[in-house]
Amino acid sequence: MVRSILHVQVAIPVGGEDKARAFYGGLLGLVEVPKPPELAKRGGCWFELPEGTCGQLHLGADPDFRPARKAHVAFQATDLAELADAARSQEYEVVNDAADGTERVYVYDPFGNRLEFCAHD
Repeated sequence: MVRSILHVQVAIPVGGEDKARAFYGGLLGLVEVPKPPELAKRGGCWFELPEGTCGQLHLGADPDFRPARKAHVAFQATDLAELADAARSQEYEVVNDAADGTERVYVYDPFGNRLEFCAHD
């Protein structure tokens, strides 16, 4: 039966790869991995997630793109304040939230997709 998650896919608009690389690679520090040649033709880009997590984050180019403002991926992060400050300094939308006692911050990627970051030591 199910053992783990291999990847999570988030949609981006066609042609959004450079902005995606700046956000997911530059701001978040994820490492881009090559897509198989037959899939690279479709656009998008893939990133390796930190060891011990679900594997990869696939950003799929969608010609009918709509940002995910509710559905989202949640990450554990070591320093939420640093992440929020860095995102704000690059003019990304940031929302702080600790409604249930868990410290978290939502950061919206350049396309409006919501990502959640939770405190983790």
